[in-house]
Amino acid sequence: MSATRRLTTAQALVRFLAAQYTERDGVRRRLVAGTWGIFGHGNVAGLGQALVEYGDVMPFHQGRNEQAMVHAAVGYTRQLNRLSVQAVTTSIGPGATNLVTGAALATINRLPVLLLPGDYFASHAADPLLQQLEHPVSADVSVNDTLRPVSRYFDRVTRPEALIASALNAMRVLTDPVETGAVTLALPQDVQAEAFDWPEEFFADRVWRVRRPAPDPAELAEAVTAIRAAERPLIVAGGGIHHSEAENALKSLVDATGIPVASTQAGKGSLRYDHPADVGGIGHTGTAVADELARTADLVIGVGTRYSDFTTASGTLFRTPDVRFVNLNVAAFDAHKLSARTLVCDARAGLDALTAALAGHRVTDAYEAEYRAGKERWDETVDAAYRGDDDAAPTQTQVLGALDAVVGDEDVVINAAGSLPGDLHKLWRSRSPRQYHLEYGYSCMGYEIPAALGVRQAAPDTVVWSLVGDGTFLMMPTEIVTAVQENLPVNIVLVQNHGYASIGGLSESVGAERFGTAYRHRAADGTFTGDLLPVDLAANAASLGMDVLRATTVRELREALAEARASDRPTCVYVETDPTPTAPPAEAWWDVPVAETATRAPARTAREDYDRQAAARRRHL
Repeated sequence: MSATRRLTTAQALVRFLAAQYTERDGVRRRLVAGTWGIFGHGNVAGLGQALVEYGDVMPFHQGRNEQAMVHAAVGYTRQLNRLSVQAVTTSIGPGATNLVTGAALATINRLPVLLLPGDYFASHAADPLLQQLEHPVSADVSVNDTLRPVSRYFDRVTRPEALIASALNAMRVLTDPVETGAVTLALPQDVQAEAFDWPEEFFADRVWRVRRPAPDPAELAEAVTAIRAAERPLIVAGGGIHHSEAENALKSLVDATGIPVASTQAGKGSLRYDHPADVGGIGHTGTAVADELARTADLVIGVGTRYSDFTTASGTLFRTPDVRFVNLNVAAFDAHKLSARTLVCDARAGLDALTAALAGHRVTDAYEAEYRAGKERWDETVDAAYRGDDDAAPTQTQVLGALDAVVGDEDVVINAAGSLPGDLHKLWRSRSPRQYHLEYGYSCMGYEIPAALGVRQAAPDTVVWSLVGDGTFLMMPTEIVTAVQENLPVNIVLVQNHGYASIGGLSESVGAERFGTAYRHRAADGTFTGDLLPVDLAANAASLGMDVLRATTVRELREALAEARASDRPTCVYVETDPTPTAPPAEAWWDVPVAETATRAPARTAREDYDRQAAARRRHL
């Protein structure tokens, strides 16, 4: 008879998680490296007790907001190329539903995180219990079912022994490059505390090998034929290049062939910014040179991209009548987009195979000279946007210029929402693969600060910068307390522009007249156009335990950023910006539908422009 160990379900889960590992390219890592948690009646006696019992094998991190804990875990796993993850445990009720936004972010971005919310009594002994949702026709529904559509795997563990199959499936999905995303194991609070005789094999070390599938020879041959026939090929580098650690493989292909590379938000940094073939961001927030190359390309080679509407300019960017696509992606779902020839494989394996098969092939000298000249012109645009009077208040792009002058090559810069993503995608000069950390699959306000904690946990010696506007800061500053508690010296650059700058500009462009986007007192006519609100966000950051440096000029900003970088304490650099636009305009469209009928002139004018732009949309068949 095989040996068993009597533990509660929660204790067994923690012991199991501590014995899981990933391995890729011969390097082994802990799969679940730690657990974030906020305790309530739905998990304190189960997982809470288990984490006390086995604190020696499962590090615990105390959070302040459940959504923020998921963001921290996402930042952690992205920094480690999805090879190690963190778990998040919450009570039932609002603690569990607060996970939904973070879970959606993780799944949309193809980033693994393990969610362990408490749930109702499986026995229904206490029914209804505190915070239980009573559904009139489905007694097995709980608020945790809101996590089903945003999870790549979901199970409610209603008996102890059911955990065995469920836990193994959870690990399978977390480590699968194609299937990965948020994984949810809902844990009824009575089952968490129930004991069972577990087979010892359940707790044995288990290694999950992260695959690098090679390209199919027939698909590879078709891709090579298409590339050799193309006169104006363009590579679109997506986040899959980073996840696969394929940056050097991309460089080898580009060095050999001269094909230019434009990057999505997730793929920026796949080539260093000063590589001759790196033409910057693509799409609505792209550079002039990248978008012009996209408009005239006869072949687009997508590598590890899911082709969001920002990348394709809502279907208006790739305009050559006979343009074709070759998509290299580990997920067939993404590889088939835009009616492409597919190369379904790991990014590094596929790029290496293409380099070998394309030996001797190179784009024409004229094409290479064209995009290099365009790159030089754009570099001048970046210089102009960064340049500012040392004694004047900085504009937002000059804030980026000051930061550019201070950061080291391996520093990580984090952002997710507002007007900063557009400025960063166009202007930031990425020096290393992990430096540019933009969450733009979900563009979630509130991601930046907790994600900085996760990145710093994953890379303890790395300087981390969290760039936030006032709108984002007010959404979720809570994990500043965690940074102080854990002595994680993250740096927050807090840009005060008195409202939703990005949506304000969008509102104006679509005829909504910036309504409801400024942080001001309500005026007599009912609009928010009165005096600025007397909010001191720097004082707020200080009250949560951060060191705060205030800057009012470009010179003071550079000095404050340098001081923050040298600090071993969580530090906030606060700056109020000059609202004068200094960012280059959008080089491609983005489809935000405009009112078809309106009495106000701004909306009528915006609709005319919308109809003109939408006419250029096409389906690639």
